[in-house]
Amino acid sequence: MKIENIPADIKSKSLKEARDEINEILIRLESKNLDLNNTQVEYQRLIYLNKHVEYLFKKKSKEIFDNKD
Repeated sequence: MKIENIPADIKSKSLKEARDEINEILIRLESKNLDLNNTQVEYQRLIYLNKHVEYLFKKKSKEIFDNKD
């Protein structure tokens, strides 16, 4: 999955906002009152959020490495 495929509302999130939403989704997915109709949508959003967090970490890592020189 490329970063271009990630929805704009997710791309605009800070690391903290993305982590908070990931935690909220995980709580809902682990709930005993799980709505099976919404599970696939929630899981897909979780994947997008995770990819966005990964991108933010790589970007920050690159910035740190580039500034080290």
